[in-house]
Amino acid sequence: MLDVPYELVEHVSWLIYTRRRELNSPWRKLGCFKQALLALAHLRKNETLAQLGAGFGVSEATAWRYVDETVEVLAAWAPGLHEALVGLGEGDFVIVDGSLIPTDRIRADEPYYSQKHRKHGMNVQVITPPDGTPL
Repeated sequence: MLDVPYELVEHVSWLIYTRRRELNSPWRKLGCFKQALLALAHLRKNETLAQLGAGFGVSEATAWRYVDETVEVLAAWAPGLHEALVGLGEGDFVIVDGSLIPTDRIRADEPYYSQKHRKHGMNVQVITPPDGTPL
């Protein structure tokens, strides 16, 4: 079971739908909602794409493409650094924090290796005001 809000899956599927319309993309094996579910399951639970692909009835390569496309869509939707900091006033401050999310799937190990932590993983960085709400 995937423990993410239904509204999140709907929002991500809407972003995917919008992207497909912009690209005039052809028919896909999975619809936008199922693609969002597949990608969010991979990101949230760290399931292998072979397992997820089998569960959704697509190949591992197709699951990779769906996850990559979804991550691109989410990155394009997220505000840039300048946009995130526009609302801050004089004297306001933010907290910058990062974390390495470990992974054991190291087929393409070079870009995902952290010398500092001496393990493979994805580096995620967040900017927040003092209350912890992500900008």
